[in-house]
Amino acid sequence: MIYHCIRFTIKPEVPQETVDAIIDGMGAQNADSPGAVFGRDFGGEYQYAAVSSVADLEEYEKMMNDPAHLQVDRMGLPLIERFASFDVTDDKDPEMGEKIAAIHQRRFDAHPDLVELISNLKEYIGSAAPGRHATS
Repeated sequence: MIYHCIRFTIKPEVPQETVDAIIDGMGAQNADSPGAVFGRDFGGEYQYAAVSSVADLEEYEKMMNDPAHLQVDRMGLPLIERFASFDVTDDKDPEMGEKIAAIHQRRFDAHPDLVELISNLKEYIGSAAPGRHATS
């Protein structure tokens, strides 16, 4: 099982009605996904967080490239100031971090507009950071 986790903070100048619309959209997207949760983030420096679970790397790659996921990225990333992602897995494969990083690299290679959106963020760290390799 792989749990993909994200945490983010919205830019302060984004109007609240825009924030509400994006947050509602993300919540609705996760509502149909068993084992997924989206909501406010407590106990850290971020405002919102999401956790998605998938059975294996094949499902992980499918999730990351799902058209709805890509649409949320394209709509939401311009509104985000800080973003962090990480993955948790019970898989014993010592190369899991590299395999997850490779999925993200293929995604960025296929969708260079996402890399451009990410490069405009104040902070973008973690397993999904373009050009970075995950570590164990």
